[in-house]
Amino acid sequence: MKEEFPPQTLDGIHEFIRQLVKESGAEGVVIGLSGGIDSALVSRLCVDVLGGDRVLNVFMPSSSSPAEDHDLTRRYSEMIGSEYRTVPIQAMVDAFRSVLVTDDRLELGNIMARCRMTVLYHMAKSENRLVMGTGNRSELLMGYFTKHGDGACDALPIGNLYKTQVRQLSIHLGIPDYIVDRVPSAGLWEGQSDEQEMGISYENLDLILKGINDDTPPEETASLLDIPLEKVIGIEARVAANRHKRHAPPLPNP
Repeated sequence: MKEEFPPQTLDGIHEFIRQLVKESGAEGVVIGLSGGIDSALVSRLCVDVLGGDRVLNVFMPSSSSPAEDHDLTRRYSEMIGSEYRTVPIQAMVDAFRSVLVTDDRLELGNIMARCRMTVLYHMAKSENRLVMGTGNRSELLMGYFTKHGDGACDALPIGNLYKTQVRQLSIHLGIPDYIVDRVPSAGLWEGQSDEQEMGISYENLDLILKGINDDTPPEETASLLDIPLEKVIGIEARVAANRHKRHAPPLPNP
């Protein structure tokens, strides 16, 4: 049985995409399609509003990308009727690595994310498209993205949806199980997963984030979820510490 999703929320996202593209005068949109649920949902939402001929999905593999992701992203793009291209980024990453001289996997992950965004903005500029971001509310609040990497975009269609809501809407729209049921991962290194890196499941994380939004005392949230109070306080601290990633650079007072 499919989970229900408020139709007014879906209508609002559709109208957001429609008006944004219309007002910008863009010919279409470009999306970095990774094989994960977030980019698959954004692509589907854009196709539903704009038509597949105005949606370009770009798969940008590195040496750490799972081998099956190429076939998966191509198959999904064909299913929803969007345009699809592949642009390998490993040569770009290696060039940066040779100059910056780093083996730190988080730093390399940031380089990969910024290389991918360079590709997307190049295509957007040359083809008069908008770059559609794929970040969700959970990632944005946690700062779980690369600044000027996957955090750079012209719009965030699912930016107000928590990760659990992304899954709910994806099921509602009939996005295939081979995408919905994948372990969430940024694909920054082999075996990397979002929940393992953050140290918490998305189900619990989203409930904590909703509690923060509703000004629920951390003790109440910890008791409700039966998790250590320190975990809730740690999430609150991370949300606060990453506020700078969610806002434009500050300016001094005139």
